[in-house]
Amino acid sequence: MTTEIAPAAETPTRLRRAITGPLLFAFILGDVLGAGIYALMGVLSEKVGGMLWAPLLLALLLALLTAGSYAELVTKYPKAGGAAVFAERAFHSPLVSFLVGFSMLAAGVTSAAGLALAFASDYLSTFVDLPTIPVAIAFLAVVAALNARGIRESLGANLVMTAIELSGLVIVFAVVAMFVGGGGGDISRITETPEGTSVALSVLAGAVIAYYSFVGFETSANMIEEVKDPRRTYPRALFAALFTAGAVYVLVGVASSIALPAADLQESSGPLLAVVEATGVSVPSWLFSLIALIAVANGALLTMIMVSRLTYGMSEQKLLPAVLSRVLPKRKTPWVAILASTLVAMGLTLVGDLATLAETVVLLLLFVFLSANVSVLVLRRDRVDHDHFRVWTFVPVLGIGSCILLLTQQRPIVWLFGAILLAVGALLSLLARWGRRRAEDKTHTPDTEEKHHDEAR
Repeated sequence: MTTEIAPAAETPTRLRRAITGPLLFAFILGDVLGAGIYALMGVLSEKVGGMLWAPLLLALLLALLTAGSYAELVTKYPKAGGAAVFAERAFHSPLVSFLVGFSMLAAGVTSAAGLALAFASDYLSTFVDLPTIPVAIAFLAVVAALNARGIRESLGANLVMTAIELSGLVIVFAVVAMFVGGGGGDISRITETPEGTSVALSVLAGAVIAYYSFVGFETSANMIEEVKDPRRTYPRALFAALFTAGAVYVLVGVASSIALPAADLQESSGPLLAVVEATGVSVPSWLFSLIALIAVANGALLTMIMVSRLTYGMSEQKLLPAVLSRVLPKRKTPWVAILASTLVAMGLTLVGDLATLAETVVLLLLFVFLSANVSVLVLRRDRVDHDHFRVWTFVPVLGIGSCILLLTQQRPIVWLFGAILLAVGALLSLLARWGRRRAEDKTHTPDTEEKHHDEAR
């Protein structure tokens, strides 16, 4: 893979270019780290028992395939809208572009809903016992307020929260290492799988869940209009963040298996807190719970930033109602898109099932990733007036195969839930078309046409 840099001017945009390389790295890393590892370790152990590290490693490799395609497409077409922009250029179909973009959008709000539920679960109960759904809704309202305040303020908060959430994962590995050094734990558990299942099938089933822990890198494509020198910055930040997250995840997976049996991990909605407590190391439960809450909050913030920018981008492309592209004059943030996406995420918290929400996110994103990998190959014949990152051809080919493989592992209920979300999107698309036709009719009234005729004479 190569990165070629052109000195050409950056693409004009109505948004503010305030994201530097370190901020983008922190954005991607923070979104990936906060996208499930603190919440899903127990769910993952149901699939693979103690072999938590294996599906995490497989999911990293599968994610890197699609990340390579994103690096090429984003630097080639640096516009907000991400995969929807790529699909429009590759397939020249507004319908395909809309379905890809809305799948990404639906995945984002679904992910934010799942993270809000994780925020309101066992980690929060360490401090106060409150009903889950109302807390999740209030949490999303706070996230929306920070998002609307400004991209630089949001990413400044992300920089701090990413450092904190990374420290929490380092604590997990460190306390388990001390635990093992003192003669505790059981290293043999890292090769245990559920009885009556094959290792390969267990790891593959686990990879569907583990893949959720790596999603988040794709959200950065929708921030590209706010990135300084995107052709240089984006590929470096993307791959560095994924490799960093993957290394941390594998270490945490190994540590969790050593510290606790799979059955104990499955019983907790705050599994990493359970791991720290099992070691007996003097790390206060409240401290680790606070770190976990910050990690989940960071993931939700970055996801909702992406969702609002994608909504804005699709509205600009006339794929969603025009009102969604309204921007605050001073803050330069898409306030209507932020409000609308937050209300949808609040509604999805009523589902209350973190596993189903996580699998739905993966299902929707697999369609997005499939489109992105195909788009790379189709658009190879399209020349642009600047140099850009170029991925090896076999990478998107393998990426297509990985998406199809993971799609075959989805449950029927997840397919149903995804179909419902896309049906909502189809309705919004019809409303957008209706709005455009009304606007066109108003600009072509008989009086207007007569006026233009008189002026022509």
